[in-house]
Order: sequence, then structure tokens, then C-alpha cells
Amino acid sequence: MANVITYVRPRLAGLFSAVLTVALLGCGAQPPRPAGGASGTDTSAWAGTARTFLSTLNDRQRAAASFPFDHPERIRWAYVPERRTGIPLQMMDAGQRAAAFEFLGTGLSERGTGLARGIIELEGILRELEGAAGSPWGPQRDPELYFLALFAGPDGGTHPWGWSFEGHHLSVNVTDLGPHGQIVAPLFMGANPARVPSGPRAGTRLLAAEEDLAFELLHMLDPGQRARATIAAQPSEDILTRNVSVVRPMAFAGLPAAEMTTAQQRQLRRLLELYAGRMADSAAARQLQRIEEAGFERLHFVWAGAHQPREPHYYRIHGPTVLVEYDNAQSNANHVHTVWRDLENDFGGDLLRRHYARQPHR
Repeated sequence: MANVITYVRPRLAGLFSAVLTVALLGCGAQPPRPAGGASGTDTSAWAGTARTFLSTLNDRQRAAASFPFDHPERIRWAYVPERRTGIPLQMMDAGQRAAAFEFLGTGLSERGTGLARGIIELEGILRELEGAAGSPWGPQRDPELYFLALFAGPDGGTHPWGWSFEGHHLSVNVTDLGPHGQIVAPLFMGANPARVPSGPRAGTRLLAAEEDLAFELLHMLDPGQRARATIAAQPSEDILTRNVSVVRPMAFAGLPAAEMTTAQQRQLRRLLELYAGRMADSAAARQLQRIEEAGFERLHFVWAGAHQPREPHYYRIHGPTVLVEYDNAQSNANHVHTVWRDLENDFGGDLLRRHYARQPHR
């Protein structure tokens, strides 16, 4: 793949970026307010942080970053090293990058933002490792090819808004519907290498907890439960849902939470909350509340592959409203892909339809 950036711009990108800038810079949004605990800013603050970020850009940069809310690129997402919609880190100076990462913190928690930074850092480590091994992919791994795109309605209203921050092994997709809340989904995070094999960062495991908590849960199950949870001796080469915009209905499989002991259910909660905790407080709380309302006991824990680390394995947590997938099968089980899907509200989904039904838009 050629290491060339192509910016996706609609014909009226310049005009739209001006409309978006006026809408954000003149909307009177309050400055960002940090949320309590170790999580990102409150959802009401994101417009203020977007305003701050846009104010650092020149006209050409705003045109690269700004799109209509109904642009088809809003619901196209990917986690492979390819061209993206939006403005790349490569096109920003140090101050603009700082503003971009502050903006990222309106959708992600402190841990989530740290993971995003770690994924970008891993891209540089991967470039060095593959370059040393003579891989043709080495020169194409670029920590500066992560793109931020903002999507807003053309009428200058305050909602709906959306934005994405994407690059290799990272896809953060946020839809803000005001009183209907903020949806942070799909949310993809990966790690290659999952365990850094050499160099100054040797032994680093960016997504260690996602693996360790799941193995702990697996080994808490009795033999019968473990057999019920395990659906295949070999995992697939990737997460099953890949990067589809809408997840098709999937049959429940594996071990239901209803058949777990209290201690096992507690461990399942810990694992689920670890993934939800990548999001800002308000978004995570809404997701977990919906899971409880739909019935925590209806969650299913599914395993495929080896029952010990460093061999190919896969798991998922699947319920009426949520699908979490984890896969570590590539690169000799040293290459992790994880994703959180909201089965009702990815990219706004049902909430967005309700919003439009109640709020007429031109």
C-alpha cells in the first residue's frame, strides 16, 4: 500500500467547514469540565473542546477535518492501515495535536485516551520491528497517520454531532445526541505486538488486562461450564464482525451468565466494565445500565481456541444490547483485536432515529 495521504473532501467542503466553524465557535458552548474519577470530560463539554480544536486550524485544515453529519464516511470505519477521512496528526503542529487529544478525551476515559496514545506508540514500535525484519510493511507503519474528522448538521444546530478518530488498530466513533446522550461505538482498539518482544519497551502488554481477566474467568469455570463456553478448538483469524457498519443478528452461543456462580458473574462484570471503562463516564454508565435493564443474566460468554496464553484464542461477551469481541490469533498469538459494538445504537442507531422523529431537520 503506497504511503500516500488522500483527503476525502466533498465538493463543498470549504463552505461546510465555514458553517461548522461558525456553528461551533458561535454556539456559546461552555468550556470543557472534567468529569469525576479517572474518566473523560462530560458529554456537554465536547462542543466547547471541538471549538477549541477548530480555532487552532487554518482554512485548509478545517476543510480536511469538517464534514456534514450525513456524509457516508461517518459510518464507514476501519482498523487497517489505510487512508482515512479527516485531518491526520501529520498535518498538525504540536499545539494542534494537544488540542486533538484533549478533544479525544471528551469521548474516552483517561484510561481509554491512554490506550489510544499507546496504540499510536505501538505503530512506531511495529515499524522498527518490521523494518529490522525486512518486512515491506515496515516503512508503511506511521504513527502520524491517525485522523480526526468532525461531522455536524448543516443547519448550525447543536445536535446531532459526530466525530471519529481513526488509524491502524484504533477506531473511536462518537455520536452526540444531546438529551439522548452520547454513543461511543463502534470502539475498536488493537495491539501489535500484543507483547513487545525486544527493545526499550520489551515485555510491554498494552491490552494485558483484557487478556488476563478473561483467562481468569475461563479458569474459574468448572469443566462442564468451560466445555459449554468453548465453541471451537481454533479461533478465527480476526473478530467475527470485522468492520461492518451494522452488526447482523447473531445467535447466542456459549455459557449464559444465568448459569454462572456469583463469583463468576462478578468476574464477568469486571471484564465487561473494563471495556466500558474505555469510554467517558456518562457513555459507559448508560451502556452498563442498558445491559442491566436487558438482563445481565442474558449475557453469554464464548471462547474459542487455546485455554492458555501465548496460543491463539478468542472470546466474546454477547447480550441483547452489546457485543464485545477479543481476538489474538495473528502473528503467533501476539496481535490483539478488540471491539465494543452497541447492537442497537452504533453510530447513533435507534437513538438517532428517535431523535430525528422528535426533532424535525431540514
